[in-house]
Amino acid sequence: MVTAIGIDPGTKSMDVFGFDDETDEVIMDLAIPRVEVTKRPEIVLDAIREIGREIDVIVGPSGYGLPMVKASEAADAEINAATFITKADVARRLNIVGLRELMFLMKKSNLNVWFPPGVIHLPTVPEYRKINKIDLGTADKVFTAVSGIKDQAEKYGIEYSETSFIVLEIGFGYTAAMGIENGKIVDGVGGTMGGVGYMGMGAVDGELAYALANTVTDFSKMMLFDGGAAAISQINPQQVSIEEFVSLARQDSEQQMKLAYSAMLESIIKDTYLMLSSVREPKEILLSGRFTRIKPFVQDVTAVLRDQLSELGIEAGIRTLTRTGGEVKEAAEGAALIANGIAGGKYEKLVETMELRKSSGGVFSHIYMNKEIRAGIEETFSR
Repeated sequence: MVTAIGIDPGTKSMDVFGFDDETDEVIMDLAIPRVEVTKRPEIVLDAIREIGREIDVIVGPSGYGLPMVKASEAADAEINAATFITKADVARRLNIVGLRELMFLMKKSNLNVWFPPGVIHLPTVPEYRKINKIDLGTADKVFTAVSGIKDQAEKYGIEYSETSFIVLEIGFGYTAAMGIENGKIVDGVGGTMGGVGYMGMGAVDGELAYALANTVTDFSKMMLFDGGAAAISQINPQQVSIEEFVSLARQDSEQQMKLAYSAMLESIIKDTYLMLSSVREPKEILLSGRFTRIKPFVQDVTAVLRDQLSELGIEAGIRTLTRTGGEVKEAAEGAALIANGIAGGKYEKLVETMELRKSSGGVFSHIYMNKEIRAGIEETFSR
């Protein structure tokens, strides 16, 4: 019997999911608002200890990721790089600050916590796809892929190594995509590298980056959460729910919201196209993330995806990922599956198939620019 817990650091909530692999009993299904975690990071560990059960392994949040490592053995510089942020943003107490502090608390705790890799760390992604990239998909996107592999394998009664799909993560902050072939992540486009998300604008035009660098004296990571569908719609995403946004955007009278909605839908198509260059014949397109709880949105995404794929002659099923938890998203369940595999539970083969233990390198390891620039980046954000 193995009891495992996984933690997904989403933009809106930090989700904690745990299960017993002998009975499949869900022992933890908790969504904690990120603002609360930022105020008091220990709230997560307190909640885990309150369940009053011995936990074999916990897979914690790790930002952009680390090569698979036990938290107690992670170097401070690795944690800093995985949550890299400026001193000014630390002073602003952005959500990633709470995440970093939680990681340090986990490092010092007596719990068996492990920090997992991001897509950039995986040996299953060819080096040429990593060139000058950081955000191919944060560690929580790897969690979603894990859930997808388990889900497809169980649905079709196939081996993990036979799974093949593209997973689209449509969350509160960003939209991201990953390509999975033979049960391994082979490509990814993170939320700050792909198309328009709900809060984030996605990939930044180099000329816009130049304009911002010469206009904004204090470039905050908060800007990566701007320029998306919410900004296009001119709404406050903290005051207008995503359900309201979808409902209003589908009405003919809300032109600005329709514009934002169209941009979001087309970005999903383009992210899918990017992954089709690596996974030519996916069995399925799997949808996950907070937006996929909204039925009309799923209907719209499914319709546009089906139209585009049929024109390409691709016969892939389109569906949402199966969820076990009631409160948490799919990524938290994926993190718990990794924890179970690390502990030698029934999902050990899943972790082995994905080659997660063979992860290596750092978030800045694939920057091919002037050596002084790369060294400067590493020095600035690893301290």
